[in-house]
Amino acid sequence: MILGMSTASFTLLHVVLSLVGIAAGLVVVAAMLRSNAARGWTALFLASTVLTSVTGFFFPRDQVLPSHVVGVISLLVLLIAIVALYGYRLARSWRWIYVVGAFVALWLNIFVLIAQAFQKVAFLKALAPTQSEPPFVIAQVIVLVVLVVFGFRALRFFHPEAQPAAPHPA
Repeated sequence: MILGMSTASFTLLHVVLSLVGIAAGLVVVAAMLRSNAARGWTALFLASTVLTSVTGFFFPRDQVLPSHVVGVISLLVLLIAIVALYGYRLARSWRWIYVVGAFVALWLNIFVLIAQAFQKVAFLKALAPTQSEPPFVIAQVIVLVVLVVFGFRALRFFHPEAQPAAPHPA
């Protein structure tokens, strides 16, 4: 049992957190492309992605796995993105640091999702049983290229400080 939960329940929680983080991250990306900070979605994306990485360390293992390395990298990237957003409020270079951090965190989460899908979904596992075959590599490269393209667009268009403040209701 993990934190008083069965392994199956804990795994479900971990997967749900990951999927929420990915979905919220995609909403945040779309908002960035419109120079919208999407504060609620951003908080949900960052919190669920942090929790995804943290919960990954609670699965019983005898050794350090690649997933642990990805989890540490993700948490470091998220820490920097959170400091850029909430600590420095995207001032000056902290805007691009946040954008890059958010995109890297989202990519890491999607990278793990694809890896898990190729491990656990029978027809995908048959296509790439060792995850070194072309279907796995192609899937990962497509996601990386799409996120890099959108990341560069977000770097260009995401300037929430240029947006006028919403009027206060009278």
